[in-house]
Amino acid sequence: MELLISSGVGVLVASGVYLVLRARTFPVIVGLALLSYAVNLLIFGMGRLVIDRPPILSLHLDAYTDPLPQALVLTAIVIAFGMTALIVVIILRSFLETGSDHVDGDEEGRLTELDERSGR
Repeated sequence: MELLISSGVGVLVASGVYLVLRARTFPVIVGLALLSYAVNLLIFGMGRLVIDRPPILSLHLDAYTDPLPQALVLTAIVIAFGMTALIVVIILRSFLETGSDHVDGDEEGRLTELDERSGR
């Protein structure tokens, strides 16, 4: 089970880093989302993976799963969703300002309107 989880984290991190290093904005957003999923899976995997055990401590149970990683992952999912929404709004504003979805706003070496106005 640990090998499967660690392989999943590795694939998500590798894919996320590759997409973050792309020059377009949509792959950057997807890459950041994949990195957040990888961190969530890593936190979840750190909490001792136990199958068929409830996350609630009770007197009549022999074993239980640690509920703290599950609570942390739930919180991280909400925070990642909010950050993704914020990044989408910022990138949409950048696209509307520059007219390009290129990360640095300057596609193929052409001057943008702001550069032409400032004389660069």
